[in-house]
Amino acid sequence: MPGRVTGVFCGMILSMTGYGKAEAHIGPRKYTVELRSLNGKGLDLSVRMPSHFREKEMELRKAIGKVVGRGKSDFFIHFESDAGDIRHEVNAPLIQQYIDQLDPVFESNGVPRSQVEGQVQKLESALKFPDAVSASRDKFDAQEWSGIMSLVDQAAEGFKEYRAQEGATLEADFMTRAQRIDDLRKELGPLLEDRTARVKSRLKAHLEADLPRDRVDENRFEHELIFYLEKLDVTEELVRLEANCAYFIEMLNGDAGQGKKLGFISQEIGREINTLGSKSQDAAMQRIVVQMKDELEKIKEQVLNIL
Repeated sequence: MPGRVTGVFCGMILSMTGYGKAEAHIGPRKYTVELRSLNGKGLDLSVRMPSHFREKEMELRKAIGKVVGRGKSDFFIHFESDAGDIRHEVNAPLIQQYIDQLDPVFESNGVPRSQVEGQVQKLESALKFPDAVSASRDKFDAQEWSGIMSLVDQAAEGFKEYRAQEGATLEADFMTRAQRIDDLRKELGPLLEDRTARVKSRLKAHLEADLPRDRVDENRFEHELIFYLEKLDVTEELVRLEANCAYFIEMLNGDAGQGKKLGFISQEIGREINTLGSKSQDAAMQRIVVQMKDELEKIKEQVLNIL
């Protein structure tokens, strides 16, 4: 559909939740066009439109698919007829045949052929028979279709605006939560220093409780302590967590269509947070890790709704 119904916006986060609607009178009918979508892994597009425009369905599907990109979506074209939109055909020859066949039936029941009331009764009866009156089939009208396509363009623009507004709200929320995780990471620095001192003091106290002081080899103790603390070291995790948070925020400022990538980055952030939790062995550090996980869970929930 060259020159019409363009694709998604660039340079912003877009929500997969979208809605657009347009309506107008085209000839004797009021047409309404609606496009709506929810989150989904791929494009799942349902199209409902009047049968006399079915020849345009595939062309329309491709154009709407470019607008939606991804998500479970519904597209509707429906109309309401005005009083002047009467499209029925009377099959006069068939009705006359019905009347001719009803003549002997009515006469046998005492209704003369010439009686006006009898003729009216026969006509009413004939009109009730099959195919006496039928709805005329609509034919494709290029001018009418052009008017409908203008409505499709309007609905698509409204749909994209809705997605952009929802995306802006999500982007601000993501930015706040990713920054909060990084701020919590910074709070771990002083706690790590305190933890080292506490671990050293605790281990030494246990050692001295079991062995006489003169039998404690300070050099061996320091060596074993370093080996133990290396297992608890989280320097690499903190560096990767900082990098992943920065990368997540960087992707928020990228082009539309970053939803899957943001999902992958949030998984990497989760791995680092989980490792921090397993290595912390400190109540204050655990509390910070729990706060990180809470922020990350809220990010993961909303990332599923990003295009």
